Amino acid sequence: MSRVGSRDTGPEKRIRSLLYGLGFRFRLCDRSLPGTPDIVLKRHKTVIFVNGCFWHRHKGCSRATTPETRREFWEAKFARNVERDERSRKELRRLGWRVIVVWECRMKEILAHPERLARAVAGPSRRRFIEL
Repeated sequence: MSRVGSRDTGPEKRIRSLLYGLGFRFRLCDRSLPGTPDIVLKRHKTVIFVNGCFWHRHKGCSRATTPETRREFWEAKFARNVERDERSRKELRRLGWRVIVVWECRMKEILAHPERLARAVAGPSRRRFIEL
């Protein structure tokens, strides 16, 4: 587990490549924003978090399993992750940012239909929180 990176993950790189191909320009991991979003599109006042289903507990996903050993430790850790994610999203929305969460298990679907991501980033939607 210690080798699992928090930056430049495979799903993150695929989303960045897709966005760049769609003509979007962005910054990575802006520490001045709550939660240090993975991708920041200032022009569209949009941030994107590319979340792993295991670490961020994607509800209903088969990848959101809990290890059998040290179960209490893992449950507490996952609860802190989920709580921190929610706090960050609320603060970003309060600051006027549109927050998009891309789940690891939905990567194939997003890559097959890039227009959905483009619409979520730059579309006329008034929604401030979008899950893909």
